[in-house]
Amino acid sequence: MTSRVEFQQQVTSVEPTPSRGLGRHFGLSGRLFLLTVAFVALIEVLIYVPTVSNYRRMWLSDRIAAAQVAALVLDAAPDQQVSEGLSQRLLAGAGARAIAVRGNGARRLLSIEMVPDTVSEIIDLREDHWIASIRGIARTLLAETPHPIRVIGHGRDGFDLVEILMDPGPFREAVADFAIRLALSSLAIAAAVAGLIFLVLQRAIVRPVGRLVRNITDFAENPEAIDGVIVPSRRTDEIGQAEIALARMETALAGELREKRRLAGLGLSVSKINHELRNLLTTAQLLSDRLDGVTDPVVQRVAPRLVATLDRAIRFCEETLAYGRTSERKPNRRTIPLAALFSEQADLAGRGRDSKIAIHEICPGDLKIFVDPDQFSRALANIVRNAVQALSPSANGAEASVRDNPAITIEAKRVGAAGSGETTILVADNGPGLPARAREHLFSPFKGSSRSGGTGLGLAIAFELVELNGGRLTLDETACGTCFRITIPDAAGG
Repeated sequence: MTSRVEFQQQVTSVEPTPSRGLGRHFGLSGRLFLLTVAFVALIEVLIYVPTVSNYRRMWLSDRIAAAQVAALVLDAAPDQQVSEGLSQRLLAGAGARAIAVRGNGARRLLSIEMVPDTVSEIIDLREDHWIASIRGIARTLLAETPHPIRVIGHGRDGFDLVEILMDPGPFREAVADFAIRLALSSLAIAAAVAGLIFLVLQRAIVRPVGRLVRNITDFAENPEAIDGVIVPSRRTDEIGQAEIALARMETALAGELREKRRLAGLGLSVSKINHELRNLLTTAQLLSDRLDGVTDPVVQRVAPRLVATLDRAIRFCEETLAYGRTSERKPNRRTIPLAALFSEQADLAGRGRDSKIAIHEICPGDLKIFVDPDQFSRALANIVRNAVQALSPSANGAEASVRDNPAITIEAKRVGAAGSGETTILVADNGPGLPARAREHLFSPFKGSSRSGGTGLGLAIAFELVELNGGRLTLDETACGTCFRITIPDAAGG
């Protein structure tokens, strides 16, 4: 269980060191936007380059097709000769300086000027694959040369192939113009897609995560505040599940911290009360010493037990003050007669003078037990006192037939061989029994009480004292009433 101060110290101790990278300047929202833009840009690049390459190829294919038409006109002309004016129009339509076709074993050339011997690049559309096309884009856009380009393509209608000789300038301008227009449209699409994706992710992920972070931060500042617990949304995804889990954790932690604060205040109050009670008991002990001079037989019989009880109460007060600082003292275990502890339970049970509750003690006279006598007597007295309270007329749910003859039985017996066995002590009553609510937290302080106004400390203290002495305290299942079982092992080698 963690206090509020300890909780805040733990939160502070695990705060991460601010990173020195990109995350130092951008939050989750900014980094998400940059990643979205980067991924969309990557996808656009993967689409952009093949698109430009395909446009380049289609542009050249259109020129080859126009040259094919010019070749058909040339082939249909008488003596395969055309006028200079028609030749210029055919070459201008194909965007070429010269057109050459091959078919039926013959080669034909359409040109109005001397064909140059040097070309800057040869582009063969018959074998042009995508890697060569991508490389060709770089040569087309970056390489500037005065020499023409030779383009070769498939022929049809009786032609095996078609070649054209063209200037690189118009070709470069067309490809560059398309690349620029495609880049601008791609950037616009990428910005629109990135913005849309960002808005969707911002609403679906970033804002809910930010809400979780803000709630955790606020809860760390004041973990005991009731209104600090996050209210889960209606989401059914992982974020919704995280909100539900966080709400459960904060509710449980806030409850634990509030309970510990109350227990701390209670412990301080008990320590103050216990300090004053010890002083009063010390005074009572001094006054009880005067009973030694009284000759009344009843006083002589009761006085030693009264003095012993006051001594035990003073030691208990001192141990309680020590418990508030550390824990219950280490038991001083030794072998003692059990019958002596049984005989004093009637006086320690807290019965009224007119009480009808009978206490029956069943213990062999030679039975000995290996315990701390003071601690074990306190544990046994707490259990018997609980039984007396359950049988009292004010106990809730007690039956009238039981109240007519209420009884508590304390029985001890040995089990096993001496030195390796154990002693079993049963404390049973014929009361109404324990309700299910009390059984769930039977040995937990402030939770195991079955009566109104009870604290549940008696059984919790008894459980701790029995465990300190190496034993076990359990509840037996009975048809009626309540029966507690204490098991104490023998001393090792005893």
